[in-house]
Amino acid sequence: MDMLVDHLRSLPDETLAALLRMRPDLVVPVPSDLSALALRAQSRMSIARVLDGFDRFTLEILDAARLSRGQSDGTTSLEAIRTLAGGADRDAVRAAVDRLRARFVLYGPENALSLATGVDEVSSPYPAGLGRPAALLDASAAELVADPARLRRTVLAAPPPARAVLDRLAAGPPVGTLAGGGEAGSPVRWLVDNALLVPVPTGGFELPREVGLLLRRDTGPLGQLHPAPPKIDAVAREPKLADSAGAGQAMDAVRHAETLLLALEAEPATVLRSGGLGVRELRRLARAAGLDDGTAATLLEAALAAGLAGEADAHTAPVGRPAPETQVLPTPRFDAWRASSIARRWTDLAAAWLTMTRQPGLVNQRDERDRPITVLAPEVERSGAPAARRAVLGILAEQPPGKAPGPDELLARLDWAAPRRTRGREGAYREVLTEAALLGITGLGALTAPGRALLADDAAELGHEERAAADPLGMRGSERSPDDPPTAVAVLDALLPAPVDHFLLQADLSVVVPGPPEPELAAELEVVAEPESAGGASVYRVTPEAVRHALDTGYGADDLHSLFRRRSRTPVPQGLTYLIDDVARRHGGLRVGGAGSYLRSEDEALVAEVLADRRLAGLGLRKLAPTVLVTPMPSARLLQELREAGYAPVPEDTTGATVRARVKTRRAPARGTGLARLGGGAGAMDAIAGVQLTQPRLLGIVEQIRRGDVAARTARRAPAAVRPGNGSGPVAVQTHTQALAVLQQAIRDKVLVWVGYVDAHGSTTSRLVRPVSIGAGYLRAEDERTEMLHTFALHRISAAVLD
Repeated sequence: MDMLVDHLRSLPDETLAALLRMRPDLVVPVPSDLSALALRAQSRMSIARVLDGFDRFTLEILDAARLSRGQSDGTTSLEAIRTLAGGADRDAVRAAVDRLRARFVLYGPENALSLATGVDEVSSPYPAGLGRPAALLDASAAELVADPARLRRTVLAAPPPARAVLDRLAAGPPVGTLAGGGEAGSPVRWLVDNALLVPVPTGGFELPREVGLLLRRDTGPLGQLHPAPPKIDAVAREPKLADSAGAGQAMDAVRHAETLLLALEAEPATVLRSGGLGVRELRRLARAAGLDDGTAATLLEAALAAGLAGEADAHTAPVGRPAPETQVLPTPRFDAWRASSIARRWTDLAAAWLTMTRQPGLVNQRDERDRPITVLAPEVERSGAPAARRAVLGILAEQPPGKAPGPDELLARLDWAAPRRTRGREGAYREVLTEAALLGITGLGALTAPGRALLADDAAELGHEERAAADPLGMRGSERSPDDPPTAVAVLDALLPAPVDHFLLQADLSVVVPGPPEPELAAELEVVAEPESAGGASVYRVTPEAVRHALDTGYGADDLHSLFRRRSRTPVPQGLTYLIDDVARRHGGLRVGGAGSYLRSEDEALVAEVLADRRLAGLGLRKLAPTVLVTPMPSARLLQELREAGYAPVPEDTTGATVRARVKTRRAPARGTGLARLGGGAGAMDAIAGVQLTQPRLLGIVEQIRRGDVAARTARRAPAAVRPGNGSGPVAVQTHTQALAVLQQAIRDKVLVWVGYVDAHGSTTSRLVRPVSIGAGYLRAEDERTEMLHTFALHRISAAVLD
């Protein structure tokens, strides 16, 4: 590691800043000095993260670097890598090596490249599918491969079944099992007897590297290389048809999301103690919107990520049941969202889906304890979900408009672009395609114009955040204000039919809206009519119940007549006029008060009818006067029972005036976007995505690390701390590598060791401990005096001496 530290010290600040930009995990938290930076840059976790971002060809060149390392110094060179790469383009090989060097997976001069120590720990033990050298496996195999002519003769003499085994192992991986294959006369037994295969302690066998290289003489030492991504033979769609299909799906997604949220408004969903909503709650909401569970789960997750719903404490609970802890219901933002245009509502939903760290496709699957995963549960949290969506949509964006690649071709392209990240997660990438089609981001398999605009807005938002962090005072100006509406809004608006402010009344009292209604018209229709069907042209119906609901909310009969005359482009049917007048004439004939409660009416016959109605026997009505009845039930219960029995009462206040007000609906408190508790908390490393690593900030971090490095080197050169309590003298000054070697020996021998370290204030001290383990950049050791387990950051350890 000292070589890497010295190399980092020799680099200019701009190069170190570029490293931190490409590997942001190295600055969470900021390393105290260059030794800590080098240690973290070579750790298993950091190396695994950086390797996950490499394409297939770069990983193949990394295997070439691992194979071409010298036995003495462990270094390789650009020419050695090119020699192993065989017929690959020299410029392509250099570009791959440059990518590895830029991220310090390889470091040093071109003629002496060293590999980061964590590479071998997180990569396959068989680079390029080749086994270990024969000298490390078996003496007989080493003797065979030492004579190339004899090795070729032995391979040529192999029987056909044995040769088939050799060819299969030469293609990789070079290991197999002896189960049923080690019997006398079997192909494997022949290969083992002739030293072409070597038994290993695990009970299997391994093909020596030299034999594999001989068998690969036609394909090259690394096998088939893949310097270019696989071509995509996409199906050609008419761009206008794809955009139209996507626009229609976008309208449906907005409508279904609104229906789900209205269902939550009418009956908030109870949150389970373990987090998320129960299976029955999801099915109830899905049934209310006419959706399947998977579609409902995706829209609910997107709606919560957009901040349209949230959690709130439950006020009341059914009699006989304990009050639930929390409920999910719409937030105040939902009201503003409903009043905006369809394009704006869709953009809010789609942008939230693109960036949310949730994977709705996991809903209804089983977790590691074989329990079903529920919607909004913490188990749905996946920090890599946004990157997966951007990767899939990015490949679609590379295609010309209207080109629709198949899922298998798209997965093959993703497998080349990031094989370590893609393999094993194919199902998650297919879910992205399904969800993108559901939201209208794709249409007929192709990325739509609004989908392209959504990606452009996402990239612009990331760029704006970076510019804002670099220029907090806004002195440099900007081409686009962050308050401007996203481009996707205008693009989708151009594809959607223009909003209409009218409808067509039919003789059967149906109301046809020939297009998406304006928000004001939609709000009116929600009060005065009942929806029957939705789509490009939605249909409503005026019923006695709808008219009574409109009168309950404050409309008068004249208001309703005026509304229908103003909004309808067809004559108002006479039946509708009669219906409104008839319901209005009976509306308010009964009045309900809150004095316990009571019911009164000027119509004595009507009061007598109510008192004699057996359906209302449960109310316990009692006659106080020919025009007044009372009941022990609350007024809300009295109103509900009367209306269910077919009467049309209205509430009144203490002065006798009719109360005509909308029922106040509960709202969850606004919490930005999403549900913190339902969604689960992100880990510390997940915060990397939120770090704004602008160039000025990066250079400031580099300066801070260099200052810490100078302080640490000064502290190591200063007199070391004295061992407390025994006066044995100072701990010897060591290099960091020497200290780690002593600690590793102490772990193996289970002995006590004096550890000298630099604390956060730059002071050097020491402690007698028994090391337990080393990993993830920390030493864990037990203090026998206090019987406590302590954790030391490895980069702060200045010395270690066995007691």
